[in-house]
Amino acid sequence: MADFRSSSAFQPRLIVELSISCRNLLDLDVFSKSDPMVVLYMQPFGSGRWVETGRTESIQNNLNPDFVNKFVLEYMFEEHQKLRFEVYDIDSASVRLEDHDFLGFMECTLGEVVAAGTLQRSLQFNTPRANRGYMLVTAEELLQCKTDATMQFLGKKLDKKDFFGKSDPFLTISKSSENSSYVVVHRTEYLKKTLNPTWKPFSISYQRLCNGDEDRSLKFECYDWNASGSHSLIGEFHTTIRTLCKGATEENIYELIHPEKKRRKGSSYKNSGEIRLMSFIKEQRYSFLDYIRGGTELNCTIAIDFTASNGDPQSQTSLHHINQFIPNPYARALRAVGEIVQDYDSDKMFPVLGFGARLPPEGRVSHEFFVNGHPTDPFCSGIDGVLSAYQQCLQRIQLYGPTNFAPVINHVAKFAAVHHDGSQYFILLIVTDGIITDMPQTKDAIINASVLPLSIIIVGVGNADFTAMDELDGDIVKLSSGGRVAQRDIVQFVPFRDFERDAEPLGRARLAKAVLAEIPDQFVSFMRTKGIVPKPPRVAPEFPPPDLQSR
Repeated sequence: MADFRSSSAFQPRLIVELSISCRNLLDLDVFSKSDPMVVLYMQPFGSGRWVETGRTESIQNNLNPDFVNKFVLEYMFEEHQKLRFEVYDIDSASVRLEDHDFLGFMECTLGEVVAAGTLQRSLQFNTPRANRGYMLVTAEELLQCKTDATMQFLGKKLDKKDFFGKSDPFLTISKSSENSSYVVVHRTEYLKKTLNPTWKPFSISYQRLCNGDEDRSLKFECYDWNASGSHSLIGEFHTTIRTLCKGATEENIYELIHPEKKRRKGSSYKNSGEIRLMSFIKEQRYSFLDYIRGGTELNCTIAIDFTASNGDPQSQTSLHHINQFIPNPYARALRAVGEIVQDYDSDKMFPVLGFGARLPPEGRVSHEFFVNGHPTDPFCSGIDGVLSAYQQCLQRIQLYGPTNFAPVINHVAKFAAVHHDGSQYFILLIVTDGIITDMPQTKDAIINASVLPLSIIIVGVGNADFTAMDELDGDIVKLSSGGRVAQRDIVQFVPFRDFERDAEPLGRARLAKAVLAEIPDQFVSFMRTKGIVPKPPRVAPEFPPPDLQSR
């Protein structure tokens, strides 16, 4: 909740969390059930165009999904905030929606959801078709709460649900809502063939878990995982955060009760096993701004693709064509993203690298050179300096190839590896037109960098096939290579063509928002992984009034 200050005015700002469930979805998979995901679109005020706002996770083999990932929106009573929810059957790791089967959509306003509490509406399709099921959208106002809970559970003597083997148990945690129903807030991993599981520790915000109310009822359900998606209930129990805060005590040993078994067996039924809390840690959750205010600096390195596939810079069709009146796609992308990042860079000096070009005088091919032409100093002053160096570079080099990312990623990673104290965080912005030719090396470089204070933004320009980029952007499936998995998702890919239709400055603003949206979460995830706490906010210098300065 906002800080109270007497004799002051406060402009209310209502933040709403939307929980999504679907029922009776169409089954479009031949040998299994659909793997649904929901995408939310909104119409900006005064615009008739739908803009993607977020996505839930994908749930495998489930026609009645309850999604854990929520949509958090700012509710403005005075605006007609239109929402469109689209449901897709996810068939691959691709982030492109056109690569998946469309299951239906539902449109409403945020006001309708808030007024209803839980809005139930049938899914529609562009053409008449059989019943496509319906969607449930539950709204709850979020209070400001900067606390996280990290907890771990184990199970003892769980019921055996599989005929030929032991159960494959997992836990689902749900919080009670204002209409007395429950919405899912977390699922653990499932553990194969065990009746005595010990699940991995997990962290969850108080805001998501109980909205800051430690006495809110929580329902824990233990299921036996089945590949078909029809998971079998082992049992359930109820508790509160206030009780869990007591830690691994007798009070946090819970009997799992299966309601149907208890009804059927009566007094002869005891339980279906027990769940024990192993540990519970309550800690403050720090935000991106907490670290920035404490002095953490962002360092943005820019890497530009100078391969021949961009076209001859002398040609008007080239992505690198220089026109003093109309910036080319590279220049527009560099300015849109750079102007946001430079606000957090104290000296506004940007190292700018190039790759895929032949350099003077002998025509040597390089995948890691300084765009400003200096032999030892790659820094350019501000975004205007970056654009000036870029334009001058085009006059000196010859576009060539191939498109190798690994050298520039390793270059920045080398500097990021020196800073593990939270004082510096690095962002690599790669602007490119083509398909990566060193994909195995690039995967390895990203996986190695996933433990470092580094995020990678890739902006694709032109009309090339960027399908391979989806694999690097680990939003759906974590990047893996040779049996190794990235510790965290550090890559965000955005195709520039999705924003070219927008008039300036709207297109530039939407591009900047899309490519930078994941940076704060990636930043905080690194700090949490390393246990880094932000320093106290820097004290602003005091400037005496002019009349005192003259004395």
